[in-house]
Amino acid sequence: MGSESQVVCVTGASGFIGSWLVMRLLEHGYTVRATVRDPDNQKKVKHLLDLPKANTHLTLWKADLSEEGSFDAAINGCCGVFHVATPMDFESKDPENEVIKPTINGVLDIMKACIKAKTVKKLIFTSSAGTVNVEEHQGTVYDESNWSDLEFVYAKKMTGWMYFVSKTLAEQAAWKFAKENNLDLITIIPTLVIGPFLMPSMPPSLITGLSPLTGNEAHYGIIRQGQFVHLDDLCMSHIFLFENPKAEGRYICSSHEATIVELAKMLREKYPDYNIPTEFKDADENLGNVVFNSKKLLDLGFQFKYSLEDMFVGAVETCHEKGLIAPPTKIENAINGDTIASIETPTSVKC
Repeated sequence: MGSESQVVCVTGASGFIGSWLVMRLLEHGYTVRATVRDPDNQKKVKHLLDLPKANTHLTLWKADLSEEGSFDAAINGCCGVFHVATPMDFESKDPENEVIKPTINGVLDIMKACIKAKTVKKLIFTSSAGTVNVEEHQGTVYDESNWSDLEFVYAKKMTGWMYFVSKTLAEQAAWKFAKENNLDLITIIPTLVIGPFLMPSMPPSLITGLSPLTGNEAHYGIIRQGQFVHLDDLCMSHIFLFENPKAEGRYICSSHEATIVELAKMLREKYPDYNIPTEFKDADENLGNVVFNSKKLLDLGFQFKYSLEDMFVGAVETCHEKGLIAPPTKIENAINGDTIASIETPTSVKC
C-alpha cells in the first residue's frame, strides 16, 4: 500500500501517541486528517500545526467520542483510519459515563463511519495491555489469545480500573462489529508506552512510567512487573501493520520487560540527583519478569529499534525541557525512616 497521496484519518491526534503517529505518517508521505476535540485550542494543537508538511498534508477536524456521527466527515474519503483516541481520566467521579461508555460507543461510531465512507480499506485500533493481563494471579507469558478478567477488575478497582474495563469491552465490541460487517480491523496492544513526545502536557503513561522518579506511589503497582515499548516503535508498528497486506487480528507491541526494582536502579544510575527508592514493598531483586510476547509482530517482519534506556532518557529529557518534572527533591517515606516505597496494586497492567 503506497503512501503517496493516500489520505488517512488519525483520531485523538493531539495526544501522546496520536501526535507522534501523525508526525511519522506525514514523513511517510500520507495526507492526514487529524481529529481533535477543539481545533481552535492553539495550546492543544500547535504541536501538530508546527510539524513538517503540516501546511500541505495535514488538516484538523473537530470530533468527539461522545458525539454520535462526529467522525463521519473526517473519515469520509479516507483509505485508512488509525483510531487512537480514548478517554483516560483515572480520577473520574463517574467512570461508567465519562470513560467506559464513550470508549465503547466511540469505537463503534468510528467503525460505522468507516462502513458509510465505503473507501476505508483498513482500520487500525490502538488497544491496551490492560485488555490482556489484568487478573488476580499473574502468568509469566502473555500473548494475543489472553483477555483480562473483568470480574476481578470490577471487584478490585485498582488504579486505572475504568481504563482496563473500557479498553477491553471496546476491543471486544470492535471485533464483533468487524466480523459482522466485513471490516478489515487490526488491533495493536501496546504495553506501557515511554519515550520523547510532542504534546505540551504530561502523558498519562509517563505519570505511571516515571512514578519511581516522581514518587507517585499510587502507580507503583502497575509497573511492579512491567513491560514497555518506545513511542516511536509503537507508531512505526501502526504504519507497518497498515501497509502490510498479511496483517490480521491482534498484535502485541512490547519490546522490553523490567521489574520496578530494575527500573528504579536504572533511573538512579541515570539521574542520581533524584532520591529514587532503593526498596519496594512486595518487590525485590528476586521478583521475576512478566513477558508480553511480540512474536506475532516480529514474525511479520517488524523490528524494534530502541532500548529501555532510550525510552526513559527520552521521556525524562522531554519532561525536563517542557518543565513537567520538578527539580530533584527527596522522596520521603515513613517506613523506618528509609526510602522504601509501598506497592498498593497487585497487578502489573499498563496504562
